[in-house]
Formats: sequence, structure tokens, C-alpha cells
Amino acid sequence: MPSSAEIFEKYVKSRVWSRNYDEGVPPEVDIKPSPLFTYLDKQAAENGGRAAYIYFNNRVTYRTVGEHSDRVAAALREWGVGKGDVVALYMPNTPAFPVVYYGALKLGAAVTPMNPMYTPREVAWQAKDAGARIIFTVDVLYKNVEEADKLYHFDRVVVVEVSEYMPAIIKPLAKRRLKPPKIQYSQRVVPYKSLLSHSPTPYRANINPTEDLAALMYTGGTTGLPKGAEITHGNISSNLQQLKPLYEAVKRRRGLDSLVMMGLLPWYHIYGQVTVMHYGIFDGATVVVMPRPDIEQLMKLVQKYKAQVLHGVPTLYNMINNHPKAGQFNLRSLAFCISGAAPLPVEVAKKFEQITGAVLREGYGLTETAVVTHVNPLYGKAKEGSIGLPIPSTYAAIADPDKPELLPPNQVGELVISGPQVFRGYHNRPEENAQAFFHCCGLRWFRTGDMGYMDEEGYFYIVDRKKDMIKYKGYSVFSREIEEVLYQHPCVKEAAVIGVPHPEAGEIPKAYIVLRDECKGKVKPEDVIKWTEDKLAHYKRPRAVEFRDELPKSAVGKILKRELRAEELRRLAEQKA
Repeated sequence: MPSSAEIFEKYVKSRVWSRNYDEGVPPEVDIKPSPLFTYLDKQAAENGGRAAYIYFNNRVTYRTVGEHSDRVAAALREWGVGKGDVVALYMPNTPAFPVVYYGALKLGAAVTPMNPMYTPREVAWQAKDAGARIIFTVDVLYKNVEEADKLYHFDRVVVVEVSEYMPAIIKPLAKRRLKPPKIQYSQRVVPYKSLLSHSPTPYRANINPTEDLAALMYTGGTTGLPKGAEITHGNISSNLQQLKPLYEAVKRRRGLDSLVMMGLLPWYHIYGQVTVMHYGIFDGATVVVMPRPDIEQLMKLVQKYKAQVLHGVPTLYNMINNHPKAGQFNLRSLAFCISGAAPLPVEVAKKFEQITGAVLREGYGLTETAVVTHVNPLYGKAKEGSIGLPIPSTYAAIADPDKPELLPPNQVGELVISGPQVFRGYHNRPEENAQAFFHCCGLRWFRTGDMGYMDEEGYFYIVDRKKDMIKYKGYSVFSREIEEVLYQHPCVKEAAVIGVPHPEAGEIPKAYIVLRDECKGKVKPEDVIKWTEDKLAHYKRPRAVEFRDELPKSAVGKILKRELRAEELRRLAEQKA
């Protein structure tokens, strides 16, 4: 077998994948790591009158976003916030989110966003772990913060009315519908509006982009407690510059000066935050903000504002495919649809493209790579089932999961990444950092935890998460391969496969399936198992199938296999008892 050095020279250093890039996309970009707030300053100065956000039909300009973030920065500075501090954001997508985020960045503080679905205990835990002194929330979530404050004391709580930035005409209706609680304001609990009465500050902290943190992003905690990924200004600004040639290819193809993007993905999550919120500001795009997922409303807004860019997850595209009104909306303005956060089943992609006429490509990234590392060419050769090619100025390889060695093409191992977007490390987790990185061929590599391979042309494929690999009678079985087959069944709407402990086989593959409505009561689990017989080797076939009305999902629509595993383990424990 060739050595790591030989593999690196032949495939990685040469960027063999760049031969398949779309026209005009270079192998490398001249990256200038920058403080993120300089991008907002630039848009406010040069495109001040352009709509940065459309929020319930209200247009919020770059001038307003820039000025409001200066006012928020002035208030935070008055409270002593500066370099080394952390500000928590606990809210859905709203124009206030980037206003506060960039206001904190201007002072040199970092931001730690929180899932709006978090319980008070989870809010308190993350705030304590991150060391957040101040939290911004929306009025409808305030009671959770009030409870969290009993577990972890905040210096200040700032409450944004969820109707802030909505048109004046619908604010009363929104308040009646959402019924926010009455809040007793004080010196410590203050309304967001009061921050906007401060005079805008011109102050900007002196930032070293490659060292200074922009965000503490907490991962899902699939292997225990969530971990805070330390994301620098340089990580995010590098990724924005790496993505720019891809967006420019779309602009050239469509003859566009600026983009309209859908802001449906939640901004507390790294995927939506970097590819939509930050990229929108970086490139002067207009983002149509959606605080919660609503498929019919999404399709209406795409049609109304002729949006060209939609970032989503496989379940989102599957929901569009299965929506009864999907054919009633004109979605042909869409040019750049990317699916990330989970594997995109081939059948889901094909159907979405048939329905909409849009191009849907699978991409790949992680919280720790802030965020994108791979994407399929939009207009060139896109390979089914592949996460695509490493983006410009990114090195990717397949490594031995247990050794600091690279593997040749078509051999399954662990996907590893090296590039300017790779995070600094986990917050206060030295042992995890030691396991997450290794050095080889003069580069620092991050272990993604995903098992996959690279073909001879530089396209990468994910076969499974390390922990999702099923060991059946000594065979390595990849759940994604079984899921891909199940999605071809005409009655399968959603599917997830996990390994279930078995006394003789070690583990058996078990499939959880949501049937299409027209098939319910007509198909049995054994029918599905039999249907796979000529499509999968005997050891890969699901040994058990369970029908569900729905599968557990995260707030971004990712199927939560860990919850299915936990259910199975509880069931086995009860049987033994």
C-alpha cells in the first residue's frame, strides 16, 4: 500500500478534485482572515439602502442593521462587555439576532447561540459552560430564562419583543396570537428597545482573526454532554471567502448582481448561521427571514421574492416533495439548493428536482469546520450519493480511524479535514482535543467521526458515522446504504436504521419507517424486509422493521438516531428485568 506521503502528494496536495470544479471556481482563493464586523460596516456604508432582511414583509436595510448593532454595542460596552466576554443568544431567527451578534463582535466579545427549544436547565448549563454574562432572548421565551436564572445567575437579561422589526400593522395581531408574558423590567432585566436609544458607538475592538473567538458553538452532544467548539473570526471569514466562488458561479449563470436567500435554517445552528446569516452580510444579499419552519409559507415566499438560494436539510426537501400544494407554487427562481447536516437520499434529491426544476446538491460540513468543507458542483459533474468535492483552499483525505495515516482512494476510513475554517478546539476539553486532531504530511488534521472514502476523481462519500456502523456477525454494515435502498420503496416516506444489540449476531440492523399515508394498513414490516432481499447482501438486510407515525428530529430536521438507540436499550433492559 502507498505511504501517507505518497497519497498526500498524488491526491491531496495536487487537489485532484479541483479538475471537476464548476467553471470559474479556483483550487485556492486568496484568503484574508478578517474581523466579521468589517463586512457589516462595508455593507452599511456601500449598500445602506438595500434590504438586508425581509421579515413578515418588512424590509430592514443594511443601514438600519449597522446602526442598531452600533447602538447595542454602545449599551454592552457601558455594561463592561469586551474582549474575552461571552454573550448568549436564545432566540429564533429574527433581524435582532444578527444585530446583537455583530454588536457583541464589535466589542471583541464572542457569542454563544442556544436552541430556542432548550429547557431552562439546558440554557443554564450552556451559559455556565461558556461563561456567558449576558443573555438576549425573546419575550415568548422569557419564562425559560427566568427559570434558568435561578440555576445560573446572569448579570443582565435583555428581552426582544418577537414582533420587533415586524410591520407596525401586524404587531398587535402577532402579540395577540403569540401571547408573550408580562415582564417586570428592572436594572437587570431590560427591554431591547432601551438599548436602541443609546447613541451608536464607532468603537471597534482590535481583533486578531486567527486567534480571537467569534462564537462558542455547542455541538449536539451525541457522545455525552454538548461541547463548545471555539470558532474564530478567521474560521468564519475564511469559509465565507471559500464559498464566494460558488455563489459567483450562480450569479454569472443567472446574470444577478445580488442574491435573495431564504433564511429558514435556524441561525443558532452553525449551518444556517454561516451559509445564510453571515454569508448574506458578507455578500450584501437580501435574506427572507423565517422564525419557524412552515413548508407552505416557505414556498409562498420563494415565489413572492423570487429567492435564488435555499439551504436546507434532507427532511425539508422531503417535506416539500410530499406537500400536497408543492405543484401550485413557482419555485423556478431557485438556483442554488444545498442539503446538509445529514445524508441526502438520492430519491429525495431526484424528486425535488423534478417538482421544482431547481438544482439540489448535497454538501457537507460540521460545527467544527465552521461550516462547509464539501459540495457537489452545481453545473458540472455531480455524483449521486456523494457529498461532493472539497471547496477551494480545503484539504480533505481519508485516514485510518486509529492511526495518523492516510488511506488511498476507494478504501473506507475516517474523513479528515485541514483548512482555515477548522476550529481552534473544544472549549475546556483538552482530552477531547487530543483525540480530535493529528499531524501528518505537515498539516494539522481534524477527525470528523464520519466514515467514508474518496474515489479516483476526488469525490467523497460518507458511508456512516463511526458510531452508526453496525457490526453484524463480524460484518461492517453501514446504515446509510440500507436507508438509501429503503427510500426507493414506493411506500417509504422516511427511514432510519440503527444497530440493535443481539445475543448471537452482536448487532442486527433495525429500520424505523414512516409510511406514506396511502400505504398505511396495507404494508407489513415483513413485506419491506422481503422487498430488500434482491437489493442488499444477506448480512446488510434489516432484520427488524418498525413502523412509526413520525421519527424523532432535532430542530434543524436531523433524524435523531441516538433517541431510537436509547429507546431500544431501555426496552432491552426492561425485558431482562
